[in-house]
Amino acid sequence: MTRSRSRRPLAAIIPAVLLASVGLLLVPGASSAATNLVTNGTFETGSLAGWSCSAGTGAAVSGSARTGTYALQGTPTSGDTARCSQTVSVRPSSTYTLSAWVKGSNVYLGSDGGASTWTTSSAWSQLTTTFTTSASATTATIYLHGWYGVPAYQADDVVLDGPGGTGPPPDTTAPSTPGGLTVGSPTSSSLRLNWSAATDASGIDHYEVVRGTEAAASVGNVTSWTATGLAPRTTYGFKVRACDPSGNCSPYGASVSGTTSDGPTVPPSSLPKHILTGYWQNFNNGAAVQKISDVPAAYDLIAVAFADADAARPGGVTFNLDSAGLNGYTVAQFKADIAAKKAAGKKVILSVGGERGTISVGSATAASNFASTALSVLREYGFDGIDIDLENGVNAQYMGQALRSLQSQFGAGLIIAMAPQTIDMQSPSFEYFKLALAIKDILTVVNVQYYNSGAMNGCNGQVYSQGTVDFITAQACIMLQGGLRPDQVGLGLPASTRGAGSGYVSPTIVNNALDCLTKGTNCGSFKPSTTWPTLRGAMTWSTNWDATNGNQFSNQVGAHVHSLP
Repeated sequence: MTRSRSRRPLAAIIPAVLLASVGLLLVPGASSAATNLVTNGTFETGSLAGWSCSAGTGAAVSGSARTGTYALQGTPTSGDTARCSQTVSVRPSSTYTLSAWVKGSNVYLGSDGGASTWTTSSAWSQLTTTFTTSASATTATIYLHGWYGVPAYQADDVVLDGPGGTGPPPDTTAPSTPGGLTVGSPTSSSLRLNWSAATDASGIDHYEVVRGTEAAASVGNVTSWTATGLAPRTTYGFKVRACDPSGNCSPYGASVSGTTSDGPTVPPSSLPKHILTGYWQNFNNGAAVQKISDVPAAYDLIAVAFADADAARPGGVTFNLDSAGLNGYTVAQFKADIAAKKAAGKKVILSVGGERGTISVGSATAASNFASTALSVLREYGFDGIDIDLENGVNAQYMGQALRSLQSQFGAGLIIAMAPQTIDMQSPSFEYFKLALAIKDILTVVNVQYYNSGAMNGCNGQVYSQGTVDFITAQACIMLQGGLRPDQVGLGLPASTRGAGSGYVSPTIVNNALDCLTKGTNCGSFKPSTTWPTLRGAMTWSTNWDATNGNQFSNQVGAHVHSLP
């Protein structure tokens, strides 16, 4: 959540930071080199033969190549830049020119120990750099990579021009295809895969597993692996291939399916099937100043923003009502208003974090402090639960410990909500997503902030710009396909243009996204292959900005949420 409009979208921040901190130089394109020492520089083998990509983040893809049929596609994650490299034989004390055609955001080209260059371009653009080998060099490693958490990049026609080396020829032979894939040992959220080892003269570096139509996951040099974060009573298809140390990968074996078992009983909750969540501001930033009693009845769940860090205890939280900023709103009135909302069937929870939040839970001690102090605050004010909105990041292990400890002390009725930023839920491997899956059995709802985010990859592999039905639906289905129950997924949007730096959409767009996901109607160009009628609902920042905007969000989106099937 934002307290002000000072925050810049992620897509605008990254290039500026890189330019300031790295100082890299973009060299104008040059004509094609006369000699090419790169193996499979055009990727027309349809594979990554000769290349090695970190953590299975690269693939040879068709349909958008600059020349020919295939191009390299690297897909960065929050912890990996999707680096694809190749080691070539070179001569000592010699100068080489390296070039490649690329497109995407923050795409780098360079050589280990040598110069590098980068660009951001939506169309094919040529990068060129030079380097000189040392007096004892016999090999050089060239590379391409993107940047952490940005969309996939593509590269084609990679050329290294210079005198050839005298080393052995590169390995371009792919391993054999692993066979005997079986899928079994089902639980409500996992399936166990086993397969026969592949063979290769240079050994196996890792295996890659594909689930359905999702991107490949590198699982290491193992012959068994457990797919986690799955939905109960759901059938999944898997296929496996082997890759060697030179980046050569076998064809995928035949796809084999397995079905997860029934899930655990959903935790009891007195919340409606579909809910409208609104954040209430415990500060005055120009939006309408409200008491809790002023929040419209359309809001089923009110998140009080925000808790404060307990300076005396790492991970600890406190709450301090901003009576002065709220026109003299007293603690006694605040508590009475919370009690009145609860008597009317509403729920009021405490939100932890926000744009400027400094609470961090990164150790067992911090987890214990968080649970104990949060419990005290919840009981003191009569809050029904906790909301995690830590925009400085979370540690899934220790925050998971903290929330389980809090729930065990508070009781089964504890509401646990989350409000991650869009990028935090791009992959089940990201910490926020891992946290949600780790506490899935006690988690109430995840309301992702679909704003202040720029363009992002959707669940279908396409990139969408914020502010559209397609962006919202393609982002939400990442969570729905990634293992969360539909009743744990909510759509978070700002209540007015002043409520966020970017990403505001009209209530009509929010309602269309809800219809697309729950009923398959009013979709944009992207229509998911299935519907999720039990989707939990929508969230807004904030009830205060909604009031400033004539309560359009609560009146229109609230009514629509409550009419869902």
